[in-house]
Amino acid sequence: GLGCCVLVLLLLLGGSGSPGTTPPPRGPWPQERGPEPEGGPWARGRYEAVKKHLGAVGALSKQYWRYLACRVWQEGCQEEEKRQEEREAGPIPSWSFPLVGQDYLEILSAWYCSFGRCCETGDCRIINNITGLEADLSEQLHGQHLAKEVVVRALQGFLQSPRPQKALVLSFHGWSGTGKNFVARMVASHLYRDGLKSDCVRVFVSLLHFPHHNYLDSYKAQLQRQIGETLQRCRQALLIFDEAEKLHSSLLDAIRPFMAQHDSQGQADQQRSIFLFLSNLGGNTINEVALDFWRAGRAREEISLELLEQRLRLELQEAAENSYAHSHLLRENLIDFVVPFLPLEYQHVKLCARDAFLARGLPYTEATLDEVAQMMVFVPKEEKLFSAQGCKSVPQRINYFLP
Repeated sequence: GLGCCVLVLLLLLGGSGSPGTTPPPRGPWPQERGPEPEGGPWARGRYEAVKKHLGAVGALSKQYWRYLACRVWQEGCQEEEKRQEEREAGPIPSWSFPLVGQDYLEILSAWYCSFGRCCETGDCRIINNITGLEADLSEQLHGQHLAKEVVVRALQGFLQSPRPQKALVLSFHGWSGTGKNFVARMVASHLYRDGLKSDCVRVFVSLLHFPHHNYLDSYKAQLQRQIGETLQRCRQALLIFDEAEKLHSSLLDAIRPFMAQHDSQGQADQQRSIFLFLSNLGGNTINEVALDFWRAGRAREEISLELLEQRLRLELQEAAENSYAHSHLLRENLIDFVVPFLPLEYQHVKLCARDAFLARGLPYTEATLDEVAQMMVFVPKEEKLFSAQGCKSVPQRINYFLP
């Protein structure tokens, strides 16, 4: 990473940056402590030269890092230039930048900012590649025309807004295996260089992280601390709540302040946060609408977001007061978009099987894809139209076709 490259650079620059420091002879790395190095006084002299050399590198490192930060982030540049002028004008030239060092730092700063949008966002952990997200969703997410459109438009509008008034909150709904987790991972991988492993991303799974209702007070404090730490580390944070239908409503007290409207425009300009809630709630309602369209001979692409979102909101708002957090999120208008994931049909399962074969570099035929799809269970009983598990177990099914 960057830190490793900076360290290597400093080691390269150390010899040229401290007048009077002679590079040590090449040879084995001596131990700092322990018995006298083999070879007597000559080896001891070499050891002292290495120590002196490393001391010079350590003294240089802070100055080189300030110079690099000035070149990359353009922060504190005037102060750094003033300090540099004072050093060069002083009677002792001991720590002035050598010309070769400046050349290396110019190269490093240009390399650092060559990763795309790092200089635009001010944080190279954040890439916000919406074009790539849209392309990959179109190619890899099957049977979900509504989810593709809503997710891309919502993120694009939010990230382009100079001062968003609140966090962006998307609520994914649909049967298991229809692509909710897949889209969440894809969003993370296109907004952040390290995807789900980024310091800017936190994933909470309700039954894993909050399994016992007897410890809700402890969970609330822990959740609030973790979200706060993530927002503090990163100016643009992504918080994902899986199995959100099992998230207890009392935990909403810990989440609500981070999703609500910002108190000031300045805060909104400095901090952006995106919340994704993944839930199986509403899956039956979505499937009923899809089945009605199929029975009427209408294409599933004719299903509109307005129709499904309206039905989903009604179903979720009818939940009891002591239910989980989703009904409360809707009542308080904290959810910006309810994103429906349609049930997957036979042709979509075949496409998932094709992707699974390609991901593992395995050959396949149309007959093989049909065999994988036929292994799945389809409902309802009469029509056998929708895959009961979506594409969830498809990658495991292709193990039966390995040579």
